[in-house]
Amino acid sequence: MQPAGPTLLGFDVILIGSILAGIAALAMVIAIYSAVTIRDPMAKRVKALEGRREQLKMGLVTSTAKKRQSLVRKNDTADKVRTTLGNMKVLQDSQLEMMQQKLAWAGHRNKEIAVILLGVRMAAPIVLGLVAFVLLYVVEIYPEWQMKRVMALAAAMFIGYKGPEIALKNKASKRTDAIRKGLPDALDLLVICAEAGLTVDAAFNRVAKELGRAYPELGDEFALTAIELSFLSERKKAFDNLAYRVNLEAVKGVVTTMVQTERYGTPLASALRVLSAEFRNERMMRAEEKAARLPAIMTVPLILFILPVLFIVILGPAACSISDAFSGGVGS
Repeated sequence: MQPAGPTLLGFDVILIGSILAGIAALAMVIAIYSAVTIRDPMAKRVKALEGRREQLKMGLVTSTAKKRQSLVRKNDTADKVRTTLGNMKVLQDSQLEMMQQKLAWAGHRNKEIAVILLGVRMAAPIVLGLVAFVLLYVVEIYPEWQMKRVMALAAAMFIGYKGPEIALKNKASKRTDAIRKGLPDALDLLVICAEAGLTVDAAFNRVAKELGRAYPELGDEFALTAIELSFLSERKKAFDNLAYRVNLEAVKGVVTTMVQTERYGTPLASALRVLSAEFRNERMMRAEEKAARLPAIMTVPLILFILPVLFIVILGPAACSISDAFSGGVGS
């Protein structure tokens, strides 16, 4: 069965164009909806932080380990997936810890999601592989494909295996970049709060409120750190949790400075001021590096897209005139 319309590399051009037009229309609707419905970026985060505050309060007033165990939220789906993977002998503690770390970098604090994500990563290649096998070999939507079938089947299984991890890594990278942008301003505000006489947890809470709308990710982390500083028995644990949740060397440097300040009583304002200056210099050097790389990056688009258009615009009329002159001379 051959496609009725024009084809390009075996694909129906009209079908592909229709699909792309539908995707573009859907993206436009989503963009208009997002622009019209403006939501507070901190509303959901504040609700989650309040839940964390209540958990810490309940953990402090609970005396026995049995009652503490009742505070842990159970997830039936995660328990079923954990049991299934454990019976199949494919659930390793190292994989679970690594997935929990990646989820923390992406902003997900529920560690039970790691088990579900591992189960999805194991089941998705099988499901997508079966769907691709049925479509390619049973239904034969593209009967003219030979080796392309094997490549499409392998691509579907690869997407099923690596897709969730790539999406999680992309989200963690965007979140880390957002935190990196707001960290120098946050340190400046921490210096001001420290010089004003605020305690560390009050300073973190104040900075979270001031920067919550401009940098919601950073405000979320600082607010959670302020809550843990107020309730945890060891303040070092709160700073370690901040370094665990953020995949950024600058944050680890801030955590080390805060821990040393708590332990040895060194001046907090001066140490944070030095860190803030270093981070601003680092951000400036990174911007200069991107600016220096720009000419080399623009070379390929310039050669492929801009220069041919210039040649057509400049030489096109001359070529048409020469062609007309030669055609007139030949005709005469």
